[in-house]
Order: sequence, then C-alpha cells, then structure tokens
Amino acid sequence: MAMKQLMIILVVCALSAPRVASDVSHLVNHETHSPANPYVFSYQAGRAPGHVDRQHTEVSDGSGVIRGAFSYVDPKNQVRTVQYVADENGFHPQLSHKLEDSAAVKAAKRRHFDAYNRIAQEHASHTPGQASQAAAPHASAAVAHATQKHLSDFERIAAEHAAIGAQQEAQRLALAAQSEHGEVEDGQYHP
Repeated sequence: MAMKQLMIILVVCALSAPRVASDVSHLVNHETHSPANPYVFSYQAGRAPGHVDRQHTEVSDGSGVIRGAFSYVDPKNQVRTVQYVADENGFHPQLSHKLEDSAAVKAAKRRHFDAYNRIAQEHASHTPGQASQAAAPHASAAVAHATQKHLSDFERIAAEHAAIGAQQEAQRLALAAQSEHGEVEDGQYHP
C-alpha cells in the first residue's frame, strides 16, 4: 500500500514540475524589466526602552542611486556614523571616525617595516649579478651526500646513453655497408 502511494506522489510531482518552472521563469523575466521605485526607509532601535543606540536612514530616487546613513554605539561606548552612496560603481562609505590600529596591529606593522627596511638595505649593498657568500645557504651533511649521489647517477646514466647512441650509430653504418642492392634511411633497409 505504501509503495502505491509513493508512486502516485512521484507521478504527480513529475507532472506538475514543468508548469511550476514555466510560471517562475515568467515572473523572473517580468521582474528584470520593471523600473526601480523610489523609496524612503528609516528606523531607530535600542536595547532598553527609550534608549536609541542604533539607527538607519536610506533614500532612493528610483534612478538606481541610494543615499543613506547608519549609526551605532561601538564597544568603547562611542557613537559611530557611516554615510554612504550606493550606485552603479559600487558602495562608497564615509566614516565619521578615524579607524585606529590596535596595539597588536601596530606592533605587527612595526615588525614588517623593520624587516622590509633591513632587507632593502641588504639588497642595496650588493652588486647586481654577484651572489652573496654570506647569504648563501649551507648544505647539511645529508644534503651534500644526496647532491653527490645525484651527480654520480647523472654521470653514470649520461655515459650509458652515450654508449647506446654509439652502438646504434655503429649498427646503422654496418647495415649501410652490407646493403649493395638497396638504400638505408634512418637505420631502415629499403630494397
């Protein structure tokens, strides 16, 4: 019995889905062509009766430009106000207060600029094209061993490839010498 009910529900959903989708697309297409409406919006609120600690006002003339302002009380109990304009070029806020760095941000900026100036002085004292011996990294014993092993393997493999190349060239020349009735091109015999 439950299986029949499930099948009926699935069939009903499948049959009604295309009509719903076409109705939604009709509404979406209609909304994209409607002109913007002018409006005025404003509110005030507070955490205690009779006390306002935030407010927002916004005005649109219907041309796509929105002007507004909002205020709030920050954690230091200071009223902060932001006036803004929003248009086709984005959101443009103007703050009523200067943003101040915290002690941690000030210390991080100081460390950054100290390191930047130190590195700039180090780079200015070097002649371009010359490597600094003092700044060159020193290889550990493990890195020196791995480097030597890599170079040994590279030399061995290069010698093996040279021997294989010489052997193939010798075979090509021998085949060319044996061929009296045909031609040899790229190591292949052609009668």
